[in-house]
Parts: sequence; structure tokens; C-alpha cells
Amino acid sequence: MGSGSWTLKNYATYCCSLGRGYDESTKTYAASYDSASQAYVTHMLDESMDPKNVIRECCDSDEHPGTIPIILALDVTGSMGSTALEVSKKLNPIMIDIYKRVKDAEIMVMAIGDLAYDTAPIQMSQFESDIRIAENLDKVYFESGGGGNDYESYTAAWYMGLKHCKLDCWKRGKKGLIITMGDEPLNPYLPHRQLNRVTGDTSQDDVETAKLFKEASEKFDIYHISVESRSYPDQTQERKSFAKVIGEQNAIVSSVDDISDKIIAIVEDFAGKSKQSIIVESTKPASTDENGEISW
Repeated sequence: MGSGSWTLKNYATYCCSLGRGYDESTKTYAASYDSASQAYVTHMLDESMDPKNVIRECCDSDEHPGTIPIILALDVTGSMGSTALEVSKKLNPIMIDIYKRVKDAEIMVMAIGDLAYDTAPIQMSQFESDIRIAENLDKVYFESGGGGNDYESYTAAWYMGLKHCKLDCWKRGKKGLIITMGDEPLNPYLPHRQLNRVTGDTSQDDVETAKLFKEASEKFDIYHISVESRSYPDQTQERKSFAKVIGEQNAIVSSVDDISDKIIAIVEDFAGKSKQSIIVESTKPASTDENGEISW
């Protein structure tokens, strides 16, 4: 866990081993998929991604003495298929750019559904720094579920990062990074019974989003990308729901095609801040410029 480094050679070899091929011009896999179900072939929760009674660790080592944990959490409900496919295809360029900016980054792949409706609403890998990131992404069960409550359980990524991770960066006064991606508004709470079923925890109360953000933002910089798609082309209201809690600058809108660029921009911004950042008592939502605009 957490050893090694991401290389073009290893990624190309991995793609070829799966029959995908490798496109040198784009540095992505060459196979043409029309849907997420073609790229994400797992048909049930993979044991290695099961969040129940687990603690994921991001530990410093001689190879990576200043580890920075990054959690990439993707909505895997039905409407997000094209986004999941884009992340899978462009994983290599994303990783290359991340490691240009954060040398000791260790990546957790997380998949989020709806705790109220889905069989596997939380999936979480180990923290890795080499080709195992791609292997973990390929283990994601694209359940294509969700329900009629107008939101998914996005803040489960905050909860798992806070409650089910052991991070050495915290000992050094440094934060980790969480990026969630989806096309629904921010969920107001996590239902405790369903959360306990999935995680093995014993919470007696629902986990309110505002309170959870206050706790989680002491240990993580938290961003959300509201993804515009054919199903949900206008993400104005969805983004606003996140901005009220996590801050204007941390609530981003992106097209499906631009999702990889947005991830890289967030990591670049985080890397610049993390050079001097320390864990503080609380984190207030960021503010925008005088025009209310976000620049990247």
C-alpha cells in the first residue's frame, strides 16, 4: 500500500493486458467504449472496496516521506455513466499531472451512491501511488442506482475520510484532499441506520451535513464538482447547494469533457496551499471575488 510511483510504461502495459490498447497521442487507453458498463465490468461490490469495519491508511515512508492523501469520490448512480467513463479514460493524464504537483500524493478511489436505496452506496480503495490506482478504479461496481430523494450520499466521502482513515499527514499538521463528483444537490444528512449497515459503525443519530463539514474540514480541503451532462445540463442550483456549505471557490461546475482538467486544477490549487497550511480549529467556507466568479 502506498509504495511505488505512477509511470507511463506501467500504465501502457496495464491497458494492453486488459485488451484496451494504449494511445500514445492522447496517453489514454485506445479502446472505444460507448457506456460505463463496458468500461466498468464489476457486477457486485469487490471485497477489496468494501468499507465495512475498515481503516484505510496513508503512511509516510522512506520512499514517500511527506504523504498527501487525495480521495477521488465519484457518483456511480445511473446518470453519471458518461462522467465515470471519462475519468476512466483520462486517468493516466490526471495521474501524471497530479504527481507533477504533489510528489508524495497517495490516491484513494471512492464510489458513492445513495445510502437510502443502493446495495453498495460506499466503495473505497486503499491509498496507492502506482498502477494500483488504475486497478482500484477498475474494481468499482457501477451500480447505476440512486433513488427519488433528489440527492445522493456525497458526504459519505467526508465521513469515511474522517472516521475510517488513518493519515500520517495529520501528525505533521497537514490536511488531505477530498474531491467529490456528481450531478445532484448536496445531501442534508446521512441516515444512520443505513450508514451503520454499510460501515459497521454504531451511530445513534443521522449525520447532519453542516456538522460533518465542520469536523471534516479540519482535516481535509473539500471540493465538489457538479457535472453537467445530457441528463442534467444545468448545474446552477446543484452547485449553489454545495457552495452554501463548502464555500463558493470549492464548489465547481464542469462539463463531462472537462472533468479531468478540473480535477487537476483543484489539485494544483491544493498543492499551493498545502505548502504552508496547517490543521486549524475550524475552516470557514471560502469566498469569491467581487463578481462572485471562480477562476482556475
